[in-house]
Amino acid sequence: MHPELEAHLLHCRNLPSPPAVALRIIELAQDPGADLNATARAIGLDPALSARMLRVANSPLYAGRRKVDNLGQALTLLGLNATISLALGFSLAQGLRGSAGKATEQERIWRHSALAALAARLLGSHAGLSRPEDLMLAGLLQDIGALALLQAKPDEYPALRARAAGTAALPGLERAAFGADHAQVGAWLAHHWRLPAYLADAIGASESEPSAGEPFQACIIASGAIADLWLADGEGEIEALRERAASRVAACTTDGTGLDDVLVRIATALPEISAMFDVHIAHPDHLTAIADHAKELLILRNLREIQDAARARSDAQASEAQVRRLTEQSRRDPLTGVYNRLQMEEVLDREFATAVALQHPLSIAFIDLDDFKHINDRYGHLVGDRVLHQFAQTLQRMLRSTDLVARYGGEEFLVVLSHSNEASAARVLQRILEETSRMPMAEVDGKPLYVTFSAGLATHGTSRQFADARSLLQAADDALYGAKREGRNRVSQHGQ
Repeated sequence: MHPELEAHLLHCRNLPSPPAVALRIIELAQDPGADLNATARAIGLDPALSARMLRVANSPLYAGRRKVDNLGQALTLLGLNATISLALGFSLAQGLRGSAGKATEQERIWRHSALAALAARLLGSHAGLSRPEDLMLAGLLQDIGALALLQAKPDEYPALRARAAGTAALPGLERAAFGADHAQVGAWLAHHWRLPAYLADAIGASESEPSAGEPFQACIIASGAIADLWLADGEGEIEALRERAASRVAACTTDGTGLDDVLVRIATALPEISAMFDVHIAHPDHLTAIADHAKELLILRNLREIQDAARARSDAQASEAQVRRLTEQSRRDPLTGVYNRLQMEEVLDREFATAVALQHPLSIAFIDLDDFKHINDRYGHLVGDRVLHQFAQTLQRMLRSTDLVARYGGEEFLVVLSHSNEASAARVLQRILEETSRMPMAEVDGKPLYVTFSAGLATHGTSRQFADARSLLQAADDALYGAKREGRNRVSQHGQ
């Protein structure tokens, strides 16, 4: 800052200064050992500040399920950091606003400060920051340099602000006239008062362009631009202020929130913040259309979100159906459409456990097509594939819906017959064998192609108990080899 301006400020008798309670709270803010009890004692010395803290604890911004009746409850609800930040903001606002100066211009500055405090808090939530009170305090104090210039240059500064006419030109005019803008003066003043470093930095950067990696300062910069737009008198650079505010909001939010959304939320929360800082802030006519448009956009966005949610549900259901189809496909043999060996082994273990638990009979049959290699060698693998497919379909057609069929490998199939004893299972297999012998499995050069099979049958039931599904499977496999030794085209039962 220009040395001449700094010297002038140091010797200014009317320079704003924090009241005694604010100085004590500043000390607490710098003290790592500060606690709620010490903070409560400092706040309790100022009845007006105590009343404000009680009021904010019961406001919609902080209110819990029950009404807060005393300062202790209020501070416990708010927590130490929030208490210190809010108390510092209220005490400085009360003390600095009460100093002598140009009342009309000073009131305009405080309206700007209160708006910036609210905007900074709202922007912080959209930026994902977790320090709403610190943002609110930094937004509130970003104009203390303007108050200082108002007191130090009572004749020049109001006229300079009038020339700026609520536009973004004010900092440039300040630097040209005084060698520093109000943000630089405010940062100097914050250091002079020994305010926390984050406040001095945020105040000093409040009229700068947002920097990447500084979301806290970006919210403060955007909050000032929003306050400029809100308080513009309808003449001058309304559209330029709007574009400036929109770009700065976009620079600090991470959830896609735009300027119009923030303006609507400010309009909703404005009565509460006005009451907190005892300042009247009207809703400007030049933002009415923007607010109405934002509300329309909000309705459209809600409808779009509903549509998107419905579409997402539909997509999720389609995805679930696709997953089910893919899962089912992974369980099936792609050539024959029956279960594959891996799936059948899982099913067999489950069926065996159920049969043991309920003491129901369970039969399984190993089936092997007779002389299938001869079919492949004589007619080719495409004919062989048609035979396998047709035979699998015949098996499924002649079994119950509760029975299961799997291609175990090559021309081998496995059939699981639940609730079937030795006699009933043998009858089923014999009937399938007879049907297979009568029904052609393919047609080659206009001539039917017939096949037979050998089957080995094993039953877990009253006459024979197996230790596990693997033992039952081995018994059926042994019976299958018995059928082949006996001449094929037959069903052989284990143990007979």
